[in-house]
Amino acid sequence: MPKAIEELTVQETVKKIEQVLNKNPGPIQGVHAAYQYDITDEEYSFQLHLNDGSAKVVENFEERADCVILISYPNFKKMLLGKLNGTAAFMMGKLKVKGDAGKALKVEALLREYNMADHF
Repeated sequence: MPKAIEELTVQETVKKIEQVLNKNPGPIQGVHAAYQYDITDEEYSFQLHLNDGSAKVVENFEERADCVILISYPNFKKMLLGKLNGTAAFMMGKLKVKGDAGKALKVEALLREYNMADHF
């Protein structure tokens, strides 16, 4: 039986995101972007590269991301499960964005299309 998101490490969670996106590439067709997530309480960063229907999680990156999202792991999980809205999190100081804020809104909308709660 798969682990619930509460039991997953941040690394396991991001690999699961990569699998879910690649299993159904429709929503990310035509998207070309690199998103960096800095998980503040885990001292862990990764980039999510979307390239026309393909998703890749990169842990050792040199490429500059289109935007950087700073968020704690508990809040990241809440966002994935649809329990925390990105805009509300930003307004409450639970999420910070460096770079293209429009891209940050776009990635949240894309991830919402996948109903991540159904996969964890």
